[in-house]
Amino acid sequence: MKRKILSALLCVAMTATMLAGCGNKADDSTNDANQETTDDAAGDDATAGDDAAEGDDAAAGDDAAAGGDKLTVWCWDPAFNIFSMEEAGKVYQADHPDFNVEVTETPWEDVQTKLTTAATSGDLSTLPDIILMQDNAFQKNVISYPDAFIDLTDSGIDFAQFGEAKTAYSVVEGKNYGVPFDNGAVIAAYRTDILEQAGMKIEDFTDITWDEYLEKGKTVLEKTGKPLLSCQAGESDVIMMMMQSCGASLFDDEGNPALVGNAALKKVMETYAALKEAGVLVEVNDWDQYISTMTTETVAGTINGCWIMASIKTAEDQSGKWAITNMPSLVGVDNATNYSNNGGSSWAITANCQNVELAKDFLKSTFAGSVELYENIISCGALATYLPAGDSDVYAKGDDFFGGDAVSAKIVEFAGKTPSNNTGVFYYEARDAVASAMQNIVGGASVDDELQLAQETIESQMQ
Repeated sequence: MKRKILSALLCVAMTATMLAGCGNKADDSTNDANQETTDDAAGDDATAGDDAAEGDDAAAGDDAAAGGDKLTVWCWDPAFNIFSMEEAGKVYQADHPDFNVEVTETPWEDVQTKLTTAATSGDLSTLPDIILMQDNAFQKNVISYPDAFIDLTDSGIDFAQFGEAKTAYSVVEGKNYGVPFDNGAVIAAYRTDILEQAGMKIEDFTDITWDEYLEKGKTVLEKTGKPLLSCQAGESDVIMMMMQSCGASLFDDEGNPALVGNAALKKVMETYAALKEAGVLVEVNDWDQYISTMTTETVAGTINGCWIMASIKTAEDQSGKWAITNMPSLVGVDNATNYSNNGGSSWAITANCQNVELAKDFLKSTFAGSVELYENIISCGALATYLPAGDSDVYAKGDDFFGGDAVSAKIVEFAGKTPSNNTGVFYYEARDAVASAMQNIVGGASVDDELQLAQETIESQMQ
């Protein structure tokens, strides 16, 4: 969830692209299977199976023709993503006893770098069968390296069973390339005891606008001395959450920067500046300080992806004092809603997959088809965007930390109402440019002038 890593990563990826012409020395320990990068090998499992079977005994030949019963996976975070993938393997094994999933812990930045190196060198044999990819990088990678991924559109997966915005992250030119995984639906979390000191309750912050949020925040600040919201200075998370809440983007449909004349973006920048000026929003220097504002009771709430609840819960003495609801909506902006997304990831099948049909069926039967799986992995904080999971008894259980509310089911509902937006190839560069513009705006600079400068910056980078 540390998005600073991603911005730095793009520079690494560009460097890897330039160096790829010098040759590719892959980590052979990652994937022992070497597949020639011919059109036949990349696109036809049966042919690959027949080639592998030649010169081997009959049993081995049958195994190779079927692609084997093992899938290799790259993902990160043993307590979250790796745990979830291994649980998926157990669910699939119930009906496929010989199946095995082999997970290699691979930090996200390494996944991106290795993918870039493999794709730009033309040698995909170093890749595993399945990789986990950050949602905001998905379109960039598929657009940049279209031959590295398997089209899942006709895989039998019912993508309508996921939140529309979540699915859209891995759609390129109308084709599905990813299976949605963890939920990044935005929540607004508040300290109910602090709100009570200001004469308010959680219902006063449900289905409200940012204008109402500002006025209520002023009251809370006056009566308790606590701002409603904190964020990292120089980061654009709050800005991007506001943008997606109305389905707006920093790019047009052709992928061109669209900051100048963007009514939604201008409203977002003005709203952020007003929150900061009033003291309702306070900026801090780094991530640890941001988390500390919540755990040390510096602020009365936060607005972020639902994964932030894990950090909030580290303050065990605050159990029962928090509640969640939806985020505010923008005033005077078309298609404004109280729902957005921040963070999350999806699974992709690489073109090096040794048994594409097995990989498709595995993902279809687990992350895209098993309520049981999502019930099993809720213990690690992995919440679904798979909508049927929201109706399960496990998701309906109340969370004592958040006042006994069934927050898991509520978050799945939020995900289903979140608008989609266009990320494209230069999403992270645009985020950074907007974040820099915002710092100048809160310092007194003109919104229009800063958006013009930000657009010119992105256009220059794209060239």
